Amino acid sequence: MWFLVVELVRRMGRRRSEVQILTDILNISLNGVKVTRLMYQSNLSYATLQKYLATTQKRGLIKKINNSDGSAEYFTTDRGKLLLDKLKEVTYVLR
Repeated sequence: MWFLVVELVRRMGRRRSEVQILTDILNISLNGVKVTRLMYQSNLSYATLQKYLATTQKRGLIKKINNSDGSAEYFTTDRGKLLLDKLKEVTYVLR
């Protein structure tokens, strides 16, 4: 058990994990966000962000709303908010 905790803490200093990236995306999308702002605030390339958006939409964590001006905004769903709360709780316990 101790080894697992040490390994998780060691990895936190390196690149972000998929869980950290998912947490960032869900948090940034809470009040709605366009793809460019989401890309910059989450510090992801467009291609990487598209992969995460496809996965999160498929799982019902984020929804895409098309505006009348042709733009699109992404919002965290209730299911996404629930997951975000749980991820923050786990992160708090591990630190």
